[in-house]
Amino acid sequence: MFRLIVLLSLLASAAPAVAVDLSNRLGIGYSNQFGLDQDLPSLAVRYYPNGDYGLMGSLGVDTTKDNSRFGGSIKILKLVYKESNLNFYTGAGAGIVSREENGSTNSGFDLSGFFGCEFFFAGLENLGWNFEAGVGVTSVSSEVRFRTIGDHPLKAGIFFYF
Repeated sequence: MFRLIVLLSLLASAAPAVAVDLSNRLGIGYSNQFGLDQDLPSLAVRYYPNGDYGLMGSLGVDTTKDNSRFGGSIKILKLVYKESNLNFYTGAGAGIVSREENGSTNSGFDLSGFFGCEFFFAGLENLGWNFEAGVGVTSVSSEVRFRTIGDHPLKAGIFFYF
């Protein structure tokens, strides 16, 4: 009987589930999605000018001696399905990348097409955790790399929204 009372109390006090509206919100966080051979964590910013589209920019720099790397990218996101504490999206991204190897610096581009999900824990509606999957191509100097993308939240990014 006690368990039933506790369960009913929890259900009665639970807030109704509402989709997270990111309209006119700016998020600051990180991602790690450049198509280089090594990880390049980057600072990232997301902005949703309305409830359907979002923009993301990221910048990663590593000045390790004889192994420096740089990446800058932009993405456009289209929200396609909104659930309680969860937004599904699709999008495309483009960026520039550079890496130093054997004393020479090679530059190129990074392109991607993806779908993803941003989820929010109940009570933490300002903290978004992302995962993404899709395809990408990275061209640095004479090397072209095609890849599939499968990024978990610690790689795709975590953002705090203001």
